[in-house]
Parts: sequence; C-alpha cells; structure tokens
Amino acid sequence: MLRKNRSGFSQQRGGRFAIVASEFNGRYVNSMLKAATRLLEKARVDAIDIYRVPGAFEIPVVAAKLCEKKPGGYSAILCLGVVLRGETTHAQHIGESVSLTLAQLQAVHKIPIIHGVYLFENHEQARVRCLDPDHNRGIELAQTALAMTDLMARIDAGPRVCSHLSGHRTPERSRRGDPSRTITIA
Repeated sequence: MLRKNRSGFSQQRGGRFAIVASEFNGRYVNSMLKAATRLLEKARVDAIDIYRVPGAFEIPVVAAKLCEKKPGGYSAILCLGVVLRGETTHAQHIGESVSLTLAQLQAVHKIPIIHGVYLFENHEQARVRCLDPDHNRGIELAQTALAMTDLMARIDAGPRVCSHLSGHRTPERSRRGDPSRTITIA
C-alpha cells in the first residue's frame, strides 16, 4: 500500500548533502529532486550539491566518487532516478546493479546513501510516486537523509546511558524488576 508522506522532518541543522539525479525520465526525477531540495533547504542544511548524470546506471560511479571526497565529505548522498520497465529485462538489470552498488558503497564508506532509484512498471506508478505531492518520494528520501545523518552523528558522539526510559522495559527488567539496570541508547 502506498503511504502518504509525513509532514515533519528531522531537526537536523547543518551538514553537507549531495544529490545525484538522473536526467533520463526527467519529468519524474526533476519532481523528486525539487521536493527533496525544498525539504533540505527547509531543514537549514549547510550545503546541497546537485550532480546530474545521463541515466540511472551512471548514478553509482558518481556516488562512489563523492564518497571519496575528503576532508569535509558529505553527511549523506541522495540518489534519484526512474527506470521504467519495458519489453526486455534491461530495466531489471539496471535496477539490480544500481541497488547492489549503492548498498556496497554505503557499507564500505560508512556514509548514508539514500536509494531513490525506482523501477516502475508503468508511467502511472511513476506519476503517483514522483509527481503527486502527497506521495512524492523526494520528500521521503530527504527525510531519510536527515534522519540517517542525525543517527550517524549520535553514533559518532557515543552512546548515552539512561537509567530509565519512559514506558520501555527490557525483558530482563520486566522479569526481575531491577531498577538499577541501565539501557544504552544511540
């Protein structure tokens, strides 16, 4: 079931964000790009750098190059593209290749890579998910980038130890009722 976009966004401030966006199927990608950029600007990030590539298949090589950008690299990299399934398996090969490569980059470089390269069955699916303001995936992708940037910063800062979490009980605490137990959260 298609979810409606949430209206809020992370309280993230600062950070540098890159967006790698395909020019192919530009009507759909441009709409996601505009929505993502608008939300990041509203969140008052420090910088948004946009890189346009010819098609979805070219997104991973640019994302890989951006992962190497040091010092002052990116807090997150958003990847936007639309692939429409045709009569051959070409679209599926593109989608699988892009997905695998983006996942590998994220794990190797420890930089959130937000995967917004969609494989749609038809133009109607793309229209609803890219052009409809209630379902525009660009908003969701920017929210994810902000949330992941916030989480990565909290992990880098180290865990904080809480002796009590409102309404949260670990199985051990519930069984033993030990108020001296602590829970570490990130």
